[in-house]
Amino acid sequence: MTNSPDFQLALLHTPARVRWAMEALLAIDAAMADVVARSSEPTLGRIKLAWWREQLEALDDGPPPAEPRLQAVAQHLLPAGISGAEIAELEAGWATLLDPEPDPELVAGRGAVLFELGGRLLGADDPRLADAGAVYALASTGLPEAKDRLKQLSGHRFPRALRPLTMLARAAAHGSSRRRALAMLAHRWTGRIA
Repeated sequence: MTNSPDFQLALLHTPARVRWAMEALLAIDAAMADVVARSSEPTLGRIKLAWWREQLEALDDGPPPAEPRLQAVAQHLLPAGISGAEIAELEAGWATLLDPEPDPELVAGRGAVLFELGGRLLGADDPRLADAGAVYALASTGLPEAKDRLKQLSGHRFPRALRPLTMLARAAAHGSSRRRALAMLAHRWTGRIA
């Protein structure tokens, strides 16, 4: 999933000094997304997601297992001051998608965590960054609550330093795959998601 055109374009605009770390963060989120997408049995999906959560938490106290994405976390994210336990918080937002009625707040929370961690890597912050993450997570999973969150960002401009990350929210909110790249590039210039 980190090979998706959206992620590749975002990484292309990410400063070289943190590109590997950002890719490692997005790869973990994508790994959890893959578990949900491939789970025909919710119980098995939850077990696999719990494995990711536990492995991430264990990175704070020991060496990574022979799993390339976890090794990338240990190599690029832990030295950047982002703990495995913080990354493990992504799991709840994916696990709820295996429920008969997903909790949109958990999904939005996953996006907020992802964007807050990404913002730390980029060395920038914005009071609306968690909202942008919520839009990204809700829209990319097809939950209708994304529209309300998107309205909250109307007119807001994100600082240039955060735009390699927030352009993912613009792409998810845009929806149409044919014009997503154009929407992402427009966001790089304007800083607006809505």
